Amino acid sequence: MRYLLFSLFLPLVSSLIINTSPQIGPLNRKDFPNGFIFGTSSSAYQYEGAATEGGRGTSIWDTFTHQYPEKIMDGNNGDVAVDSYHRFKEDAEMMKDMNLDAYRFSISWSRILPKGKLSGGINQDGIDYYNNLIDELLANGLQPFVTLFHWDLPQSLEDEYGGFLSPLIIKDFQDYAELCFKTFGDRIKHWITLNEPWSYSRYGYADGKMAPGRCSSWLSPNCTGGDSGTEPYLTAHYQLLAHAAAVNVYKTKYKNSQNGLIGITLFITWFVPLSDNKLNQKAAERATDFMFGWFMDPLTNGDYPKTMRGLVKSRLPKFTKEQSRLVNGSFDFIGINYYSSGYASDAPQLSNADASYLTDSLSQISFSRNGKSIGVNIASDWLYVYPKGLRDFLIYTKQKYNNPLIYITENGINEYDDPSLSLEESLLDIYRIDYHYRHLFYLRESIKAGVNVKGYFAWSFLDNFEWHEGYTMRFGMIFVDYKNDLKRYQKLSASWFKNFLTTDTKLYIDSI
Repeated sequence: MRYLLFSLFLPLVSSLIINTSPQIGPLNRKDFPNGFIFGTSSSAYQYEGAATEGGRGTSIWDTFTHQYPEKIMDGNNGDVAVDSYHRFKEDAEMMKDMNLDAYRFSISWSRILPKGKLSGGINQDGIDYYNNLIDELLANGLQPFVTLFHWDLPQSLEDEYGGFLSPLIIKDFQDYAELCFKTFGDRIKHWITLNEPWSYSRYGYADGKMAPGRCSSWLSPNCTGGDSGTEPYLTAHYQLLAHAAAVNVYKTKYKNSQNGLIGITLFITWFVPLSDNKLNQKAAERATDFMFGWFMDPLTNGDYPKTMRGLVKSRLPKFTKEQSRLVNGSFDFIGINYYSSGYASDAPQLSNADASYLTDSLSQISFSRNGKSIGVNIASDWLYVYPKGLRDFLIYTKQKYNNPLIYITENGINEYDDPSLSLEESLLDIYRIDYHYRHLFYLRESIKAGVNVKGYFAWSFLDNFEWHEGYTMRFGMIFVDYKNDLKRYQKLSASWFKNFLTTDTKLYIDSI
């Protein structure tokens, strides 16, 4: 009955969104190039659960959520998450029903190598799980896009040498990556080494909001030790070197026989100058360099942006000539995670200020100008809807970084978990349809402008554990009933996306 109501209600969605503005016309998958891939994204810690099952080792997120539950909005953890470890067949069937082409998921490093390294032993149960997952996806016509590291570092490596604070991580990550290439590469044609190294460095080591929760004590008494002025740069440096080592192994030993592609996923908030003032324009450029250029410059020219070199100076690590050579060009594609945009303004640092990545860019970020927000904000205080930012950023990347092959690996919007709503009310997420439609429109515009984009992955397929926001936020196109055995229900956005991906369906929206 619920799906009958959805099928009757869906044609009304456009009329609810459309106002008196002129229409931009129809849009569906036929408006994108042949072979363009549509999918959804996930990550192991946010989805799998089964934290102590199947021989899985402890990760830093297990430690973080259990030792510091006060850092999670609802005090919860990913021990069960949305139980995709046991329900992956059901989930694959739902993805197939949505007409998706692909599914991006991450491998839990500690499920494969419980001690983080080959010498600690390979967990066959973990290998079996991912083999079964991959085979199930392929059987349902879904291309697997695999992320090797989505922040859940094995705790044993954190304990032994500080994880990504040490160059020792490079070899251990390379070994882990090669094990995955060797084991799964006959079926995986798209590998992503790291998900959002910026987020891992910023939230794990600059302000301590996420695992491993390190930052300078003057920033927060809740930090587990650290130095916000040096550690974010060290972890970013070793992430880049670990990425390059894994790519080198793939390209020299596996790429020719397996015929796959390998890349990295980077996060971006597009920064608009608060005003036309040249100082604010420069501030927006610096903010972009300290988020995106921090990784994209080394990947395309072998060194960090000049703006970072000038401001961070000796705290910014240096690449050797050999390291620079390995990092430079170490990708077949770049994954982009885009959710929001903000305003940037000049913010000169006080002479007596403590050194911190959080202030090094000399840019102040805000989401309103002259009392007007840059876009609609529904839930998280960092996510304001600004679809044009996606197009502007992609054109910027095309022009500055020689038009790399790009996949949009995450794009989405969340809402608060509201237990007072009925199930039927929780499924009517019209704003999410609006969000994806507008971003897809501007994605199409960027393709028309010559940007080399080959795919779009919505975040997220299911509601899930949203890191430090716990289960207080819902990003999914599929509603997960946390109070009723984690049952899955299609939200209206899932029905819309299914229709969008049916080539004979044309959907409309108002002007953007």
